[in-house]
Amino acid sequence: FSCQWAAAHFGFRPPHSALAFALGAGTGKGGTRAVLVAVQAHIISHLLFTRETECTHLERLCQLGQREQGQALATALAEILWAAGGGGRAVVCLITAPITTMPREGYRATSFMERIQLFEFSEKAAAQGFISDHINCFKGEGSHGVILFLYSLLFSRTLER
Repeated sequence: FSCQWAAAHFGFRPPHSALAFALGAGTGKGGTRAVLVAVQAHIISHLLFTRETECTHLERLCQLGQREQGQALATALAEILWAAGGGGRAVVCLITAPITTMPREGYRATSFMERIQLFEFSEKAAAQGFISDHINCFKGEGSHGVILFLYSLLFSRTLER
């Protein structure tokens, strides 16, 4: 992955602002933006039509605090992964502590791939709860959040499908 991909994460605009619902698109073009836009569509759909609140439709988008932003992102990611898994599974990829083993001959260590751990869920609510508990793994700067989500999509969908 390029530096643009490595730096991409799901960062929101400032909470309690007119664009509190919006993900930052970053400065790059292409792949990362496409992933962010797809997730953004699910966030807006959740905020407007699913989330229980007493606010009017437009107020629902602007009255988000940091906690609500994280919950909206967790819900959107879980919905997308669950759909990719055919409605029966979701796989979430997270980065674990560094591994200190040497790579096999002919294999180049990237220090990122070696640290990915897979978590598989057979219930959508469990996947959403797990993502919510680990939301900073997707939205924090330096988290490789977009790459982790892309890998999660691939593993949820499976290579055969």
